[in-house]
Amino acid sequence: MQVNVSARHGNLQPGDQELIVEKADNLRRLYDRINAIDVTVDLQQLGKPAVEIQVSAEHADDCVATGESTTVISAMDVAIPKVEQQLRRLKDKKTGHRATGHKHIDTVVSDEE
Repeated sequence: MQVNVSARHGNLQPGDQELIVEKADNLRRLYDRINAIDVTVDLQQLGKPAVEIQVSAEHADDCVATGESTTVISAMDVAIPKVEQQLRRLKDKKTGHRATGHKHIDTVVSDEE
């Protein structure tokens, strides 16, 4: 799995890229089939940077979330829970809809005699 970090309309500060990669890498604990994570930091408005996280997983649509705040790291902290919620929903959809086998269904016999 790879994490790509890119910046629009400016450059990131030296320590920000490592923190962004570290925070984005923690998304793998939620869903095993993540192929790539793309993080785009938009620095067009200097007082309000925006972060967009795009997670692509196997056999599923991409999960996309955005966040805005006063700093890049706090904008990342706004966007991460949104992506986590989408990944949890995706995992529930993929793994939670299995039918119960007829061997494991308990039969209830009523005694009406």
